[in-house]
Amino acid sequence: MSETDPQPESTSSRALLGVQFVGERWLGFQHNVGGVWYLFVDVAGWVGRALTRRRIRLGRVAIISQVVRLGARAIGIVMLLSMAIGAILALQMEPPLRDFGQTDKIANIVGVAVLRELGPLISAVILTGFAGAAVAAEVGTMVVGEEIEALEAHALNPVRFLVVPRVIATTVSLVCLTIIADAVAIAAGMFISVYVHEVPAVQYWDNTLAQCEAKDMLTGLVKAGVFGMLIGLISCYNGLKVTGGAAGVGRATTATVVASVVSVIFADLIFTTVFFALEWT
Repeated sequence: MSETDPQPESTSSRALLGVQFVGERWLGFQHNVGGVWYLFVDVAGWVGRALTRRRIRLGRVAIISQVVRLGARAIGIVMLLSMAIGAILALQMEPPLRDFGQTDKIANIVGVAVLRELGPLISAVILTGFAGAAVAAEVGTMVVGEEIEALEAHALNPVRFLVVPRVIATTVSLVCLTIIADAVAIAAGMFISVYVHEVPAVQYWDNTLAQCEAKDMLTGLVKAGVFGMLIGLISCYNGLKVTGGAAGVGRATTATVVASVVSVIFADLIFTTVFFALEWT
């Protein structure tokens, strides 16, 4: 037999390894989705019990402190980036609209784009890098330091005392940050339109009110709430499953940022498709 005879066998081995690699990644994806889902069910169960049973409390002080730590401290960067986004939209939309004599319609485009999409999406990406990674690292460090086992040894449920406050905090924080981002981006677009493109301020404001409806704001806030919940769940889940010491904490932090951004964008796609089908767009 010639030396080239084993080549087909080598090719088939590489193909088999490729299939095995894809299968392992698919199983890992299913495992992570299932884990986040079960964590969501557990969190929802504790929230439901806290609302229906007086003796079960989630810790108002813990929730407020997490909102301040994760949300309030992100206001500055959200305002800065939202201002930039609003200015960019106003600058980019002017040349094509000017060709049709519709420069004043910048207000319509900026209002709808910010309220429906860019406000919640940009805020979610910022919160992912600002808070999601921090939560994953914090919870992961607790796992490495055996603090989670200490809680369980004292009959304290880690989900109730660690996960629930953080998930509620990320959800509430992102809704509030989205409202701030919407206002700042629309104001920045108005500033550029009025002082650069010489659109009358009254006309800009009237076009914004005429184009944007309550459902535009509502759909954006619904997205923001779900995005915040996803960020909180994914970050806590990755933190709780940390193994391997400090290196494991680093891997969990990286996985949290990647998974949160991907999840938020796909959730946005699903929401947009549903709202389009229901003619809410």
